[in-house]
Amino acid sequence: QVQLVESGGGLVQAGGSQRLSCTASETYRINVMGWYRQAPGNQRDLVATVTSGGGTNYTDSVKGRFIISRDSAKNTVSLQMNSLKPEDTGVYYCSYQALVAGTWIQYWGQGTQITVSS
Repeated sequence: QVQLVESGGGLVQAGGSQRLSCTASETYRINVMGWYRQAPGNQRDLVATVTSGGGTNYTDSVKGRFIISRDSAKNTVSLQMNSLKPEDTGVYYCSYQALVAGTWIQYWGQGTQITVSS
């Protein structure tokens, strides 16, 4: 069972920046770390992911504004969020997907609130 601890949520003004970090309690050789967000009344949607090989993926609405990075030695993933917009408001969840015995298993953090005021 992978435990994920998130930090960095808070209230920020539109146009500002915020950085989220997440640390995993253990690691698997093949994995994908990332961030999802859930706005009130909406489903949890992908924001950005980074693979154990370093490949990244972003949802279109954050391209050019958010940067995901990882430190594999420390089992951490970070999300630098710039030029924040009110529509970026939501609960951000850290995700760790591990390939275990041929099966993908996904673990979630507890979530951290990001509120962008206009």
